[in-house]
Amino acid sequence: MTAHSIGHPVPSPLKGVLERSSFASLIDGDEVRGIGQPVALNSPTTGKPWKELYAADAAIASRAIESAHEAFRHWRLVPACERAEALRRIAKMLKEHRDVLALVMAMEMGKTLREGRSEVDYTAGYFSWFAGEAERVYGMTVPAPSTTKRLMICQEPIGVCALITPWNFPLAMPGRKVAAALAAGCTVVLKPSFLTPVSALLLGYICLHAGVPAGVVNVLYGQDGELGPVLTSSPLVRKLSFTGSVAVGKKLYADCAATLKKVTLELGGHAPLIVCDDAIVEKAVDAALAGKMRNSGQACISPNRFLVQTGIYDEFVPLLIEKTLRLKVGDPLDPGTDVSRILHSVSTQKVERHVADAITKGATLHTHGSEPYYPKVLVDVTPDMLVFQEETFGPVIAVTSFDQVEQAVALANGTDYGLAAYVFTESARIAHGVAEALQAGIVGVNDALLSCPQASFGGVKGSGFGREGGPNGINEYLVEKFISMAF
Repeated sequence: MTAHSIGHPVPSPLKGVLERSSFASLIDGDEVRGIGQPVALNSPTTGKPWKELYAADAAIASRAIESAHEAFRHWRLVPACERAEALRRIAKMLKEHRDVLALVMAMEMGKTLREGRSEVDYTAGYFSWFAGEAERVYGMTVPAPSTTKRLMICQEPIGVCALITPWNFPLAMPGRKVAAALAAGCTVVLKPSFLTPVSALLLGYICLHAGVPAGVVNVLYGQDGELGPVLTSSPLVRKLSFTGSVAVGKKLYADCAATLKKVTLELGGHAPLIVCDDAIVEKAVDAALAGKMRNSGQACISPNRFLVQTGIYDEFVPLLIEKTLRLKVGDPLDPGTDVSRILHSVSTQKVERHVADAITKGATLHTHGSEPYYPKVLVDVTPDMLVFQEETFGPVIAVTSFDQVEQAVALANGTDYGLAAYVFTESARIAHGVAEALQAGIVGVNDALLSCPQASFGGVKGSGFGREGGPNGINEYLVEKFISMAF
């Protein structure tokens, strides 16, 4: 391998992976254990110890940054077509190991096998998409003020990128960021959630085995409080991309100011779903329910506030309750499970608090089980209830009625969040009007499953800034250079 080419693929990195008892950080193509005893990971699915991981410290994090910095000197010069081929190989390998990766996600965070397989395909889609985008990073020439000059604008990779991802989509969130960074010619230090690191580590090995040179993708396992400051303070890191809570995102943003890093923040949402009188009821119920119960409601774009117009309310709500109570709740390893019985501890606490508050303030609860992980419908929710004011991040549907569409839009926009929003209507006039009026980075019209590699993903207001995926996602990892040539 030369400085201007990439390696050849090597045998599968996932053979026998489930039999491995321990993992550690992946740095410069090697497993780095560091000092200290391994941390036991308990599987929420089985309730038993599952894997052991050796946590990285600040010194190991610095080593990862240096590895990425050194690798960037060569990776940035690899022709775009070769980077694209490596990304396509990663996509292919992800799909080839769909079942193994789905099982890993089920074991480490309780995702159902069905959703895990979908997440693998979704992740592979980003590598395929950005393979094409890598080959289409264009520059331009600009008319010069004189005949003795030529003016050019070109796009260049920004450099080492720190990527910090959450637990709820342990493969897709890292994959979406890594794919864009590699396509642009950047190198990365990936810091996945301390709770769900195995999927991200396996993605790192897949990249390595797909021919991406050692050091281009580094994966750190460790505590956020110890590793985060190393990533935000290092002058070698030129870009930070974070998906997570508003509070943590704001802190990271402030911490990056000292070194003036380029930052992308995706900080969650509190999505409204507006159902107008002219909507097709069953179509709206099915779509809304699919969007809401994905990952047991633990998705940042899940609809949280169901705003249903009074003319259709008495038809929509009973059908919504009926279909919600039909969902099969059970073991995530059971292929027939619709909703996992595994919830994150933070989600569990929020579900319990929001449901109790809503009932106290007059809402009616419909559910087929008392445990927080059972799907729930709260009817006659009012704006003063916590479930209307805060993102629940769990399988709780909060239904509120409205009279006029303008009222629904005002309620929908009455939050600091602005990630996703939804409207169901058969009127083109209403669809266009509401979609334009909603303060959100993503709007679904008669569609509650709208995230895909081909479209941009990101929010406004308190939901952050920057975009992932779509035709502009690669731009988050590029910087513009102007060249003026005099003759």
